[in-house]
Amino acid sequence: QVQLVESGGGLVQAGDSLRLSCAASGRTFSSYSMGWFRQAPGQEREFVAAISWSGTMTYYADSVKGRFTISRDNAKNTVYLQMNSLKPEDTAVYYCAARRLPLSSVSNEYDYWGQGTQVTVSS
Repeated sequence: QVQLVESGGGLVQAGDSLRLSCAASGRTFSSYSMGWFRQAPGQEREFVAAISWSGTMTYYADSVKGRFTISRDNAKNTVYLQMNSLKPEDTAVYYCAARRLPLSSVSNEYDYWGQGTQVTVSS
């Protein structure tokens, strides 16, 4: 059992930066791969980034590669998503997810989900 709580969303202008945080509790956090997904109204949930349990492997969607960075601090039971050079197309609810097997970009392969945090980017 793992519980996840996202924070750090908000309203920003195009070109600005945000850092999202995901605080985890429950079973040993370091045993899980972690991912970030996002969903805009009327659209399907979209993969954003993932990181292995060790933090040594990362994977990004093409749409955010070079702008976003996923990281984790297992000692603090926290995963981060640094979002730079934000664009209006990044507007969505961002969700943190946990998986007890190797990292994945497929949403239905994740075991636990947070409730999401809203990111809105104006032009």
